[in-house]
Amino acid sequence: MEECIFCKLANGIFDSATLYEDDLFRVILDLGPASKGHALILPKEHYANIYELPEELAMKAMALAKRMACVMTRALACDGFNLVQNNGEAAGQTVFHFHMHLIPRYKGDQAGFGWNDGTLTDETKAEVLDKVRAEFARAE
Repeated sequence: MEECIFCKLANGIFDSATLYEDDLFRVILDLGPASKGHALILPKEHYANIYELPEELAMKAMALAKRMACVMTRALACDGFNLVQNNGEAAGQTVFHFHMHLIPRYKGDQAGFGWNDGTLTDETKAEVLDKVRAEFARAE
């Protein structure tokens, strides 16, 4: 897409601090990092979110995320690692080009990710199980 900033970054149209690149992806340092080493995995082709991403490319993105997490953990001596992937505005997606955040975590780093724990009621559990299982059956 001509207007997509992440398309331009992924394809080298705009300069970026590239950690890794292959035919399908570019991994760059995030300009607004949550922690030291915060990076983004960007596919070179445009897909707005995980719903549009072909399954094979999704598998390759996850394999790359694992590889990058291992390499970055050793290189940066971080204490943990977050993989974050948001889909839709309600989920915090602000750039509508599929991407994964690679966030090295350090003890006491103050990079806050989380939610307030709720309670799984029997009614909600039954509703979710029924709806998701029915959708799986339709999809197969």
